[in-house]
Amino acid sequence: MNSNRPLSPHLQVYKLPLTGLISITHRITGVALSAGLLCIVYMLVMVSLGAESYATLQQFMQYWPAKLVYWGFIYALFFHLCHGVRHLIWDAGKSFDKHTLQQYAVYELLASLLLTFMTLLLLYKPEFLWMLDQHFQK
Repeated sequence: MNSNRPLSPHLQVYKLPLTGLISITHRITGVALSAGLLCIVYMLVMVSLGAESYATLQQFMQYWPAKLVYWGFIYALFFHLCHGVRHLIWDAGKSFDKHTLQQYAVYELLASLLLTFMTLLLLYKPEFLWMLDQHFQK
C-alpha cells in the first residue's frame, strides 16, 4: 500500500461554510420531524385511551426534558419550513451568488428562531396576542 498519498482534511481541520451547516441541519431537522411525528401519534393514542392516560401524558409533559423535546420539535418545524421557502426561491432560479446565499442563510436562522420565540410567547403568554391586537387597533 502506498503511504505517500495525501490525507483528506477532517472536520476538525476543515471549517464548513454556513450554507453547508444549514444544509446538514435541514437534513437533521427532517429526521427529527419524522421522529416527532411518531411522538405525536403516541400522544394521540394516549389521549384516545381515556382520561387516566391523558392525565399521565399531561404529567409527563411537565418535565423539562419533555418540554425540551417539544420545543426542539417546534424549532425543527420552523427551521425546516424556512429552509423549504429558501428552496422555493432557488427553484425560481434566484439567489445563487455567494453573498446572497450567506445572507439568506442568516435570514433563515433568524426567521426560524423568531417564529419559535413567537410561538413560545403565544402558548405561554396568550395575553401577548391581545396586547398586539390592541396595539395595532390604535
